[in-house]
Amino acid sequence: MDGYYKSEHLAHFASIAEGNKDLADKFFAWYAAVFADGALSAREKALIALAVAHAVQCPYCIDAYTQESLKNGADLEQMTEALHVTAAIRGGASLVHGMQMLEHVKKASM
Repeated sequence: MDGYYKSEHLAHFASIAEGNKDLADKFFAWYAAVFADGALSAREKALIALAVAHAVQCPYCIDAYTQESLKNGADLEQMTEALHVTAAIRGGASLVHGMQMLEHVKKASM
């Protein structure tokens, strides 16, 4: 069975411009500026993007930023650490929402 996500789509991402070239050109120009070296290096940005890709669970982004991280000199240990940062933030975000539960329980117990 063919998967819903197709890895070959990633290589054709620019073809999204077929729907509106002007908007696509603006997006890709902005995107390139975001990932250029600045206060953060391209390597650091690739690792951030890899972590975010896992948080938003985008298989295309995971593929792209795994490759980009490697291309920019990140190693497996650094990439895995970025993934664990993602997991910690997601887990913490779930747990902190438990404060609402605790508040409701305390109000109900009064």
